Amino acid sequence: MTMPLAEATRRMQNWAERRLPALTRYRRPESLPIELHRRRIYIVPTGLGMAFGVLLIVMLAGALNYANNAALLLTCLLGAACATSMLVAFRSLDGLRLTAIQPNHAIAGQPLILQLHLDAGTRVRQAIRVDIDGQTQAFAMPAHGQLALPLAIATTRRGWQPLPRLRLWSSWPLGLFQAWSWLYPEQSVLVWPRPETGGPPPRLPADDPMHQRLHHGEDLAALRDYRAGDPQRRIAWKASARHDSLLVKDFEQPLPRQEWRLDWRHLPGLDNEARIARLARWLGEAEAQGRPSSLWLPGDDISHGAGPAHYARCMSALARLP
Repeated sequence: MTMPLAEATRRMQNWAERRLPALTRYRRPESLPIELHRRRIYIVPTGLGMAFGVLLIVMLAGALNYANNAALLLTCLLGAACATSMLVAFRSLDGLRLTAIQPNHAIAGQPLILQLHLDAGTRVRQAIRVDIDGQTQAFAMPAHGQLALPLAIATTRRGWQPLPRLRLWSSWPLGLFQAWSWLYPEQSVLVWPRPETGGPPPRLPADDPMHQRLHHGEDLAALRDYRAGDPQRRIAWKASARHDSLLVKDFEQPLPRQEWRLDWRHLPGLDNEARIARLARWLGEAEAQGRPSSLWLPGDDISHGAGPAHYARCMSALARLP
């Protein structure tokens, strides 16, 4: 019985949000922080609440018809509990604040994780749920507590993506009423471009990415003739005894990995999105191999660097291209 009532309640709520201006006033973006108060919290009975209300009416009619004081007292107590649950559901959202939203990085097509920073205020928050982008996340908070709630939103293309509306709601404690409010933060997140799945490697100044050079290090490379100025501790005495001249130990060390100079102008045969996808793939390969890289884009020249911060800077520059 409650399932058809719940579906009818949901349809009625959706109709009300489309038709009543008071319910749609918060469809405009708002700046943070956002605090929930009595002017923006709405409450309706759930399917269970509507069934419970019908039951109370039947109980009241029976108690009055049979002049049964005990049944009348029970009906009044249940009605008081119902009204109290409505007030508690409203107070579970009243005063809750969304102070900040911290987005993580994500490539187009992958979910992007948001950190919602919530402030409970002076009340304990129980069984509150957040609806965003088709998913629901429940949380609870102590009084004067703060919470960083992770939520994921879908991404489809690179560039700036506005955040969808958030719906905070609660049917605590008895599930008879549902209180809800809309939050529409005025904030966008930057989605990185999707790298191409395959293609040629970048052009390098030399074919061999690793060169050896001799220096005084730990790994023995070869023996050479003694030259004036060589320290005596480098002399290979045993090997020199078998030759007519002194031999000195020489050592080797690999040169650092070559820098990848990634340049927008070196891809003239591709359209803009294909260039961005190829540069994104090269940046990912350089990061995976630990290679330093530099990136030249129209209006932006990023010098060579390595590490997650450099990779994030380059990918963000690609994402912001028109």
